[in-house]
Amino acid sequence: MSGWRLLLTRPAEECLALAATLSEAGIHSASLPLLAIEPLGKAAEQRATMLKLDQYCAVVVVSKPAARLSLELLNGYWPQPPVGQVWFSVGAATGAILKDYGLDVSWPASGDDSEALLVLPRLAEALDVTEPKVLILRGEGGREHITETLRRRGAQVDSLELYRRYLPDYPQGALVKTLRSERLNAMVVSSGQGLQSLHELAGSDWPALRELPLLVPSPRVAEMAATLGAKTIVDCRGAGTAALLAALRENPAPAS
Repeated sequence: MSGWRLLLTRPAEECLALAATLSEAGIHSASLPLLAIEPLGKAAEQRATMLKLDQYCAVVVVSKPAARLSLELLNGYWPQPPVGQVWFSVGAATGAILKDYGLDVSWPASGDDSEALLVLPRLAEALDVTEPKVLILRGEGGREHITETLRRRGAQVDSLELYRRYLPDYPQGALVKTLRSERLNAMVVSSGQGLQSLHELAGSDWPALRELPLLVPSPRVAEMAATLGAKTIVDCRGAGTAALLAALRENPAPAS
């Protein structure tokens, strides 16, 4: 497993934590964050949604930034969260943030993607009420699959966008320079938007870079990568650190 030399592309704070864990496992990495996070200042919409929070039988939080921002709102409008309300997260790391706050939260035991969340028995139980209503707390334009699936199951679904992700401003050639200077042999993306940012930053260098193994979090992102022409795609079946480490153990590192 130590033969892997990875490019990490998560937001900066997450890259730092992931790099430390990988280092403990003997894996070299270098970080080039491809997603920066900016909170959205939609105060009126946020207030209107939070004031009716108790109307929802379930609240779904799709990411760590969404968890942190939603708890700020919750603390401002609901010193005591609505009784009996169940919260759900896509992954364990997001769920831990909510659990530490004291919320009743569930997440998939294995797999931290939309598909794993949607088959949780407890989610089905939460929706087993008259006229179920679900609130999804997310980034701008995220997790439409969850929304569409829950609506097909008969739930009214509202979404509150709390932040947007954007590609930081890097000089031309920064991606190739990092890969070469650190002698990296694979790239890691944690979302579809992260993959799009990687492709955008690569620009005319993409035909060469797509030869490198690309580790992705889900079948959906794997399909996106294949459409972009990536040659070797490893589906980690989750965006978390545990899923990445498992994939690295199960797949041989590229020959040097």
